[in-house]
Amino acid sequence: METTAKLYSLSYKEVKTYLFALLFIIGNIALPQICHLVPGGGLTWLPIYFFTLIAAYKYGLRVGLLTAILSPLLNSALFGMPPIAVLPAILIKSTLLAGAAAYAAHRFPKISLLAIVGVVLAYQVIGTLIEWAIVQDFAVAIQDFRIGIPGMLVQVFGGYALLRAIAKL
Repeated sequence: METTAKLYSLSYKEVKTYLFALLFIIGNIALPQICHLVPGGGLTWLPIYFFTLIAAYKYGLRVGLLTAILSPLLNSALFGMPPIAVLPAILIKSTLLAGAAAYAAHRFPKISLLAIVGVVLAYQVIGTLIEWAIVQDFAVAIQDFRIGIPGMLVQVFGGYALLRAIAKL
C-alpha cells in the first residue's frame, strides 16, 4: 500500500511556504472547532495535529513547523483552546510531529501507512515522555494514549488517505 508522491522541501524564502502553511493553519483552526462541538472532542480526536502531519509530510519541515507552532498559538488566542496551561506540551508534540513527518517523507519517498504509523507513534511517545518530565504527572502525560486513540487512528488512516489523494499535486 504505497504510492509515489511529489514531496517538497520548501524554503523560508519562498512565498509558497507561507501560503501552504496558511492553508494548513486554517485547517488546524477549523477542524478543532468542529471537534469541540462534541464534549471531549478535542481530547478524543486530537484535531490540532492533523494538518501538521499533512503539511510536514507533503511540503517539508518548514511548512510543517510554521503549521505546528502557529496553529496552537492562534487557536489558543482566538478560542481559548488549547488552554494556555497545556500549550507547552501541545507545541512540543506539534513540533515533534512536524519533524517526524518531514523526516519520514524524506526517508521514505513513497506514502506508506507504516511510515505514518511510525510518525504518529514517534511524536506521541517522545512527546508523552517530555510532557511527563514537565508536568510530573504520568496520568496527565499519557492522556493522549488513554483518550486520544481515535484521534491517532484518524491521523494515521485519514492522513494516509489525504496524502494519497494529493500525492500528485
